[in-house]
Amino acid sequence: MTDASEPLEGTPLIAPSSVSHSLYEPVVDACRTVFDPEIPVNIYDLGLIYTVDITDENDVKIIMTLTAPGCPVAGDMPGWIVDAVSPVPGVKSVDVELTWEPPWGMDMMSDEARLELGFM
Repeated sequence: MTDASEPLEGTPLIAPSSVSHSLYEPVVDACRTVFDPEIPVNIYDLGLIYTVDITDENDVKIIMTLTAPGCPVAGDMPGWIVDAVSPVPGVKSVDVELTWEPPWGMDMMSDEARLELGFM
């Protein structure tokens, strides 16, 4: 018997995104307009957006994290994402879920973000 709270072996820690959905790129572009106020890089390139799940009905669910649990904008950032993604043509609804698993790490940043912050 397995513990239901433990992921099954082989299950990804980060759920896959709906990359083949026609709204995926416009939603990602909208996410790139949201910045962490303490870091001059957008939240997508920082690696804070883990999953962009889009249903056939164009409901968007975004699973994201923050750089740290004590982040001063923890309560605000999900709303910023809803405000950025909701106007994308075709999007029916937007739901943002915060997660702390797996914890964010600098290795999740895009090469562009690392370059911008002087890590490359």
